[in-house]
Amino acid sequence: MAELFRPSIPGVVEEIITAVRAEVPEYDQPMEGEFGRLISEGSTLALTQFIELLGRDSEVGDVTVYEEMGRTELRAGRTLDALQSAFRVGARVAWREVVRTGADVQPATLYAFAEAIFAYIDRLAAAAVAGYAQEQAAREGSVHARRHALVELLVTSAAPDPETVAHAAEQAAWPLPTSLAALAVHETDVVPLTRRLPEGTIGAALDPVAVLLVPDPDAPGRLGQLKRGLRGRRAVLGPTVPWSQAQHSAGRALAGWPLHAAGQLGQARLVRADDHLLELLIAADDRLTGDLVARRLAPLQDMTPAARARAEETLRAWLDAHGDVALAAETLHVHPQTVRYRLGGLREVFGDALDDPRARLELELALRAAAAR
Repeated sequence: MAELFRPSIPGVVEEIITAVRAEVPEYDQPMEGEFGRLISEGSTLALTQFIELLGRDSEVGDVTVYEEMGRTELRAGRTLDALQSAFRVGARVAWREVVRTGADVQPATLYAFAEAIFAYIDRLAAAAVAGYAQEQAAREGSVHARRHALVELLVTSAAPDPETVAHAAEQAAWPLPTSLAALAVHETDVVPLTRRLPEGTIGAALDPVAVLLVPDPDAPGRLGQLKRGLRGRRAVLGPTVPWSQAQHSAGRALAGWPLHAAGQLGQARLVRADDHLLELLIAADDRLTGDLVARRLAPLQDMTPAARARAEETLRAWLDAHGDVALAAETLHVHPQTVRYRLGGLREVFGDALDDPRARLELELALRAAAAR
């Protein structure tokens, strides 16, 4: 069969090119440049290699040109449908020539030959798919690297230069949103995560957690989308801001992250930083908070651990109840008289502080900070 078919190769190549341009609309264009070279070279190599493989138990050799075809399809903005159609057209034209030149060949041989043609075309198509995937991966890698750089630029600059940001956003193929919110989440590979989150979300794995920028975070159903996409991960969502203030949103989300990781922002997996401003305020300056705790709770320092714990519990309940002894007793599951007795002891050590509004506020903050610390 190889001897019968080899002389026909040049003519069959021309027939394949003509048929492909006629039957595949995407390829109905002048045979110029990279396109013309790949179609001509690919058709010639396909037939030549196929003939050389006949009668040999060997793998297909050079498939580089078909991988390049796949890469070219992506660069041209096409799917692989047109190329797959071209492969089928080429196989059909080749088979028609085989039937013409092999009229005297036994049918069983022709059937085997047909099977070989289509198995060979499948191999070339697989090479094109591989090339397409390689180009797609390279392009996505480049885009993700640019988006990583863009996130870093936005969340580390207090007043980013608008022209610089606009250029970086264009390079990253990311339309700058009117508003956004930063999301802090413990994740090292942000790409799969961003694909599950609302459209347009980009991110970067920063130290110690990843920061993602979520466009239009207040859109209807957005919180639900985030929860589903996070799949149970703990995360802190910063406030909604213009893109120029992304650092502010990221700073607040990052400030809330260690508190949330320690279980200090409630049981929900996804929390809004702005729902926990008091906790963030207390944690903002650890030394200052420590001084407040030491100063306001100093009267309790000489108590035994058990007595101190009971005193702090009573104070918290009384302060939370705004001085309502009955309500505090209900919270503590004790008799109101017990609360009055304990308060009598506390007034002895705290003096007038329990009647001074400012001192009570500082005492309440100190109790909350002590519990968190």
